[in-house]
Amino acid sequence: MTLGTSPAIDAALARRLVGTQFPRWAGLPLRRHEPAGSDHVIFRLGEHLSVRLPRHDGAIGQAAKEAEWLHRLAPHLPLAVPEPVAVGEAAFGYPWPWSVSRWLDGEVASFDALSGSHEAAGVLAGFLAALHRFDADPAGDLGGRPLAARDAATRAAIAKVGHTFGSAAMTGLWDAALAAPGWDRPPVWFHGDFHTGNLLTRSGRLSAVIDFGELGFGDPAGDLIIAFTLMSPGTRATFRAALGVDDATWTRGRGWALATGLNAYVRYAAVNPRVAEQTTRQISQALAG
Repeated sequence: MTLGTSPAIDAALARRLVGTQFPRWAGLPLRRHEPAGSDHVIFRLGEHLSVRLPRHDGAIGQAAKEAEWLHRLAPHLPLAVPEPVAVGEAAFGYPWPWSVSRWLDGEVASFDALSGSHEAAGVLAGFLAALHRFDADPAGDLGGRPLAARDAATRAAIAKVGHTFGSAAMTGLWDAALAAPGWDRPPVWFHGDFHTGNLLTRSGRLSAVIDFGELGFGDPAGDLIIAFTLMSPGTRATFRAALGVDDATWTRGRGWALATGLNAYVRYAAVNPRVAEQTTRQISQALAG
């Protein structure tokens, strides 16, 4: 397999991997779960487990990271998080580590259901505050990519879609985000991919946060993306006040929302109406502040 090539992943492969490496689960029903994200193929295993197989080499560290940290984080957080129970090995032509976790029931959070909920905004602020308080030294490089690393790609995206969102407004926000003072306090834990698709709800209320593959330690501004993907201006103000976000961090967060929204819009909006709607809202809300 050449670098960057996605392996073929189907239920037969998943069943062989589970059956040979974890024979205690070999007899459980296995079915593909949709929709899944861009990083993993997900199978439900019986009623209480899930199997996650990375689609590409950018996601291959997630199994080990979640296995190391989520059981330590979980007692300190006000929402449920995945509970890893096993990490599998490469086999049968599949080249990477993969994982088995407890199944979390719930529906993916939606803007329509939660954008007006000040309760949800407060819950999300409370989750991030608890994550920031988690006191453990990562003993490794979990700093994540700096916002400036996205400069060339973001400016290229602005040039492509400036007619849609306003190149002057986007360039002004991007320049301000890059110029904003950096995080000058002790580093804190951050989720790293904190957007609507990684939140679950039950009975209309937030219940879980998933997908900690970008979990890191440093500047938490990237997690503010949630304010521009899930919230309205009113609930965004509630969230910001509850979390106590200063102006510089908020501006960097707007920059993260703009950069990630543009990246997804340029790649997928033309072929996926759902992505087009979500990223249009994300970019527009980031510009609005």
